[in-house]
Amino acid sequence: MKFIYRAIALLLVFGVMACDNTELDLLDNPNAVPPANASVTDLYNNIQLDFDSFFQGAQDNPGSMTRMYAAIGSFVYEGTVSPTSLSGIWFSAYSEMFPDIDVLVEIAEEVGLNLEAGSAKVMKAYAMITLVDLFGDVPYSEIGQGVDVISPAADPGASVYAAAIALLDEAIAQLEAGGGGNVTDIFYDGDHAKWATLAKSLKLKAALATKDASTINALVTAGDLIDASSEDFQFQYGNTRNNPNSRHPNYNNHYEQGDGDYLSNYYMWLLRADKVDDAGTELRDPRLRYYFKRKVDDAIDQDQTTFSCHFSILPDQSAAPDHWDAVDPRLPYCVAAADGYSGRDHLNGEGIPPDGPIRTTYGLYPFGGQFDDDTFDADGDTRQAGTTGGLGQGISPILLSSYVDFMRAEAALSLGTSDNARELLERGMRTSIAKVMSFTDLVPTTMSRLVEVRGGEPKPVSELFVPTAEEVDTYVNFVLAEYDAADADGKLNVVVREYYIAAWGNGLEAYNMYRRTGKPDNMMPTLEPDGGNFPRSYPYPDVYVNRNANATQKADLTARTFWDDGSVVLY
Repeated sequence: MKFIYRAIALLLVFGVMACDNTELDLLDNPNAVPPANASVTDLYNNIQLDFDSFFQGAQDNPGSMTRMYAAIGSFVYEGTVSPTSLSGIWFSAYSEMFPDIDVLVEIAEEVGLNLEAGSAKVMKAYAMITLVDLFGDVPYSEIGQGVDVISPAADPGASVYAAAIALLDEAIAQLEAGGGGNVTDIFYDGDHAKWATLAKSLKLKAALATKDASTINALVTAGDLIDASSEDFQFQYGNTRNNPNSRHPNYNNHYEQGDGDYLSNYYMWLLRADKVDDAGTELRDPRLRYYFKRKVDDAIDQDQTTFSCHFSILPDQSAAPDHWDAVDPRLPYCVAAADGYSGRDHLNGEGIPPDGPIRTTYGLYPFGGQFDDDTFDADGDTRQAGTTGGLGQGISPILLSSYVDFMRAEAALSLGTSDNARELLERGMRTSIAKVMSFTDLVPTTMSRLVEVRGGEPKPVSELFVPTAEEVDTYVNFVLAEYDAADADGKLNVVVREYYIAAWGNGLEAYNMYRRTGKPDNMMPTLEPDGGNFPRSYPYPDVYVNRNANATQKADLTARTFWDDGSVVLY
């Protein structure tokens, strides 16, 4: 048997550090369990946890680049993206996940544990594709060879993609053959068929990036793609605070004592005020109160010390930078909306004021936070030691059925595949809204709370603030009317915008779709006129570049992945 130790993995990906005491022949850790004695159950549990950590690290900073989250700390991209930005996922993949998966697969295949081996290969393939999407060319073919290759060269991104597809095909064959399933499967509870469906859906995701219409048509014709919420690929968090803390990381960030991250003004505005009907009425997204929890109902009339607007002391739409007008003169400045939606504009590098009491926070979906029920007194402040809302029992939305619908709709419009884009647009919206609204089950006490209604009997939150079927229909029909009235480019914009909204909590999908399409086409520009170069890929982590003799850092943020032909203008 050939087993790959984590210690060796560190050497082969990061290279050898110059050190007089380094002994390459001392590779066995006397405190570690030898691979031959490894438990498949323990390995599989660890792989699943590492995979979610990888996903969270991969989606966070890219999400802020594409305005899903707020990008702060600098007025230029080069100040917010560095060789340390994604070093965590590099380490997670090469020194944790990949070695563990390789060991598990070898053990599992010897005894016919096809569920364990096949699903581990699916997770590895997802990580391989993601590494290419983020970094471009990455090491793969020379990794796993121990001291024989201590500075593995980067493979072309297209080759790593091809290797990932081959791995998915292997996994599909194993999963469809059955066998195994003796572990705790957080994702699909040991369902071989769902893992196989996921693998095929990942092939569609890769084919969309590479503009492979024939593969997409073949996958659609075969009919085994994620198309129901019961098949959603998601990591489920728990609600325990300690021993272990099993809650969603963004719940931990916003619902303890700290102020939490800033939310993006653009993204909140997109759901709150972007859509306007013929009468001039703003159409609020049915998911608005699930995505964001306001602490105040007035984001304008606050003490000036709580604002860092950059071009003015207080929020003043007339002070919005002139270069925004060419994109959309309606874009919000300093706050997302006057009625309490307070975040940060894109690349606002101002200092941090004492704005914790007014800063909008992550909501019920997908983070397990609070539903926005218009509670603005002390009980409405999310900083209550993790005792409110869904207690962090959220999800990592990795690949949902609504995402697959939107991907297929995008492919129909941009690649001419055989799908009906309009039908998929509608199904994607309705599926997303239904999934988001299902999170009301996490907060029954909130939903049953009675609210005083002027001139009438008190009514429960569920009746006052949960969207009705009619309100959902109004939203969906408005978007479909937009789609019908648009030209080809406008139709693509509608589809990608709705995908972007449905992808809340998955900044990786937002980053990929923006680089593929340049949409939504009213994306908020940087706050300063010259915000630097949008990162078309990420710099290699410094631990890789500094320690691998074959690694060369990219010249700047304009370096593209193999599937990005540079035809889309990004800002």
